[in-house]
Amino acid sequence: MQSNLVETLIGTLVVAVAAVFLFYGYTSSGMRSSSGYQVNAAFSAVDGLANGADVRLSGIKIGTVVRQKLDPETYQAIVTLDIASDVKLPDDSSAKITSEGLLGGSYISVTPGGSEDMLKSGGEIMFTQGSVDLMSLIGQAVFSATDSGSKQ
Repeated sequence: MQSNLVETLIGTLVVAVAAVFLFYGYTSSGMRSSSGYQVNAAFSAVDGLANGADVRLSGIKIGTVVRQKLDPETYQAIVTLDIASDVKLPDDSSAKITSEGLLGGSYISVTPGGSEDMLKSGGEIMFTQGSVDLMSLIGQAVFSATDSGSKQ
């Protein structure tokens, strides 16, 4: 009977420690729902961009990517961004998909415009630049170097 009590206490302690780790992970990851406003941006390509990716302004996280869908008429990717409520973006701001490095993930970099009118919830960032396919660029460089070498 004594060993059952000890096993129960150890099991309870393990569950409590796991709950503390889960709580810490949830609060420090920034995955909480924000009370900001949502704007849309249309991109020609969103390779490597995932839901939950950062939206950054001057390198500072100001929001997250909430949703991605394909526009059936224009065949562009419509990305919904959740921007922090304390960040007001001019309506002529631009957005581009950038990579954190050679092996890093993708995020959206926002550059504020000069307009005095601000984006409202449901608004759209009109000036966008899609992601660059790094492998095709490397392939073009390799093949153009071999083509120019064979012509000599």
